Amino acid sequence: MPKKIDPALRERAVRLVTEHQQEYPSLTAAAAAVAKQLGVGTESVRRWVIQAQVDSGEREGLSSEEQAEIKRLKAENRQLREDVAILKAATNFLRGRTRLPQPLIAGFIDQMRAEGYAVESICRVLREQGCQIAARTYRSWKRPAVAARTVTDAHVTDKVRDLAWATNEARGRRLTPEGLYGRRKMTALVRRQPGFTDTSAGSVDRAMTVLGLSGVRRDKGIRTTIPATDGHRAGDLLDRDFTAPRPDHTWVMDFTYVRSWAGFCYVAFVVDVFSQRIVAWHAQSSMHTDLVLTPLRMAIWQRNHDGHPIPSGQLRAHSDAGAQYTSVRYTERLALEGIAPSIGTVGDAYDNALMESVNGLYKAECIRTTVFHSGAYKTLADVEYATAGWVDWYNNRRLHSSLGYISPVDYETAHYATLNREPQPA
Repeated sequence: MPKKIDPALRERAVRLVTEHQQEYPSLTAAAAAVAKQLGVGTESVRRWVIQAQVDSGEREGLSSEEQAEIKRLKAENRQLREDVAILKAATNFLRGRTRLPQPLIAGFIDQMRAEGYAVESICRVLREQGCQIAARTYRSWKRPAVAARTVTDAHVTDKVRDLAWATNEARGRRLTPEGLYGRRKMTALVRRQPGFTDTSAGSVDRAMTVLGLSGVRRDKGIRTTIPATDGHRAGDLLDRDFTAPRPDHTWVMDFTYVRSWAGFCYVAFVVDVFSQRIVAWHAQSSMHTDLVLTPLRMAIWQRNHDGHPIPSGQLRAHSDAGAQYTSVRYTERLALEGIAPSIGTVGDAYDNALMESVNGLYKAECIRTTVFHSGAYKTLADVEYATAGWVDWYNNRRLHSSLGYISPVDYETAHYATLNREPQPA
């Protein structure tokens, strides 16, 4: 299921509708236009705008704070009903004053769990009545005394020890040639032994760690100090090869600036190399890390929303060596999502040529014309409105010669259609 919509995307939709509502015959029409540009539901945008008007006092209704308070009170009411039901069931159970035996407490919790109550709620009510029991204590009672993996690891450790060392009367205990194996070879050797055919590589790895075995190495020693003129950053995984075999294989990203009466605005893009589709974009008035972090979150949400979630470890994110793309917050988010970072050399536009081309198209087709916005750009909202219209056109209707004169969305649709062909009649 798609993740929760990013708050920045919601705020953008509300701003766009509020700024340009007078250009449409109704609120619904304005919400429909903005929803189409941003790729979200029309009714969702309309409800966001109405709620924003309620919060600002322009419309009657329950504010967000009041709705949150009602939700909190309902949760408290539900918890109180659960507590009363648990206390009613425990009337006879808690009658005695002495410490109740473990089997009796565990049995009562099992009974209440079967009726649909949570372990934490049951234990909290029991503690309030003087029966001291924690949820993790109950779970430790229910857990087997020895985990199955512990037993398996013990057998594997004994087998690795027997294979790695030999004992004779003359020379005592000594390392065998098999003791020089690394993890992979030792795993293969263990699996050849009777009764260990299904041994996992993880159990062998843990056994070798316990026994102090690491395998012999023939490479040079590890260098602990490696000088670098521009600090530590990810390497260039693309090497100027801007092709991809499938969607969400390689993303390129960069940001550019737009002049407005209120000052400079900065717009960041995330482009899929396979279809040249702009997966996400974000505009703000500063070059802080959120400028590039927000469109990354939006791009991940957009793929989930489209029904094509990104598997961990299957995507590369390429950018220039700007401070935003080498920041700790940005690199940590890439690692959290399982995305491999890729950074070109400093001051070399060719290392991110595709993204530079998209920025050039954006400036030429959107910013320097009046097609998507009439008049000068006064505020950040004007830049957002024009950018939303251009991105919608670029992705859904603009013909790209490099794609065979079809739009990026049509190009991706054709790709997924080939992967899910309907069965042909025999």
